[in-house]
Amino acid sequence: MTGSRYAPRAGLRRALPAPADRTPARATAPLAAVAAAFTLAQLLLVGPRMGLGWDETVYVSQVSAHAPAAFFSAPRARGVSLLVAPVAAWSSSTALLRIFLAVLSGVALYVALRAWRGLFPGRVLALAGALSASLWVTLFYGPQAMPNYWVAVGALTAVGCFLRADDGRAPLAGLAASAALMAWMRPVDAVWAALPLLALGLARRRRRALLVLLAGLAVGAAQWIVEAFTRYGGLARRLSDGSAIQGGLGWHLAVDDQLRSLAGRTLCRPCTGGLPHPLVTVWWYALPLLAALGLAVAVRARRTGATALPLACAATAAFPYLFLIGYAAPRFLLPAYALLAVPVADGLVHVPTAVRPSRRPAVVALLGAAFAAHLAGQLAVLAHTVHGTTAAHAVWSRTASGLHRLGVRPPCLLTGHEAVPVAFYTGCSSAATSGPNANATAGGIARTALRIPVATLMRKGGSAAPPGYARGWHAARIGAVRLYYAVPGAGP
Repeated sequence: MTGSRYAPRAGLRRALPAPADRTPARATAPLAAVAAAFTLAQLLLVGPRMGLGWDETVYVSQVSAHAPAAFFSAPRARGVSLLVAPVAAWSSSTALLRIFLAVLSGVALYVALRAWRGLFPGRVLALAGALSASLWVTLFYGPQAMPNYWVAVGALTAVGCFLRADDGRAPLAGLAASAALMAWMRPVDAVWAALPLLALGLARRRRRALLVLLAGLAVGAAQWIVEAFTRYGGLARRLSDGSAIQGGLGWHLAVDDQLRSLAGRTLCRPCTGGLPHPLVTVWWYALPLLAALGLAVAVRARRTGATALPLACAATAAFPYLFLIGYAAPRFLLPAYALLAVPVADGLVHVPTAVRPSRRPAVVALLGAAFAAHLAGQLAVLAHTVHGTTAAHAVWSRTASGLHRLGVRPPCLLTGHEAVPVAFYTGCSSAATSGPNANATAGGIARTALRIPVATLMRKGGSAAPPGYARGWHAARIGAVRLYYAVPGAGP
């Protein structure tokens, strides 16, 4: 730091000189290779034919011609819906959508890593990309119509561009675009991730970077804010409703919940049971230690800024999901993992230089073996998670096929157990009379059943009686679901 100016780049160049004979294309080739491998791994390991999940059906239905739009609750933002619109607006193919998102996520990773060129050498950035992309949660959510990965690459790009904001218009444009991307996907998460950037911009009077960052956040969140007043009763009401849907934001120690989710639990709510095997979670315990190593390397090289800032943004991005909500999902921490990857990679690259030259090959081999073991564990969790998720989504598809056989076809309405995703698979609307997705009344559902097919889904083993409006309807069972349905004109 010099004067009132935050300028990490000069120190970085002294400590980590880039080879003079390398062309820009050669310098970015490793980053492109990592991004391409990330895309290929998604297509091979996750697969394009895994059906859409519950949240995905909500986002995709907003722009899909296949099914009516599902109820859009207060915490959600429409960035994902717009992201998938180029495919979902004209095709119902899940495979095509997965391929599109896998390719797009690989391109986004490359852009995010490239934003850090000049701050760290190419080998550090390539390793950072590999570390982040090799996590099972990154591979699993890269091709999904979910917002968290996009907040992650947006945050990584924003920090890199903020650090290079004095280099001309390109970093400022990247800062604006990445801030808008974060807010477009999840406005509240974008603010948490950007807090250190906002604080540093104020403290160091970096007015241009601060204004660009604020403008990007405002543009990305504009639709969400306008919608808060037009549909949810105001911004404060939308934030309050969002908090209630998430169980009420307040002091909750969710660190152990996040640990439980690392075994492949995509949603840990309620988060009960024992902790996973230590081999599954050892990388999570090592992560803060490796981040501290990266910070120590930066302090010794007198270039603390470029390492401390992503660490600070990772901490603020993770804070609400570790301490303010009472449940966990591994995707919540994707922005923190992406931001931590660069300091961790920098620390790991410098480990061999801290020993005698004669011992460096052994140290490199040891690090390689550790990474191979880590990768094997991540791939095992990924395979388990993909298998279980694919099977769960196939159940919804079979239920939809059974409903079609019973005459419940579009236009139609579903209510009850897992009505939101099953309705998307069936091509129906969904309705609920209570809970976070409440958008109808019992009387309204009964009147709808006089015009179009309506079905109420219930757990097969449940003892609850059907809702009053469904007690005179036909009954049937499809797999683990019992249902009551009415098809106008079909007879008794």
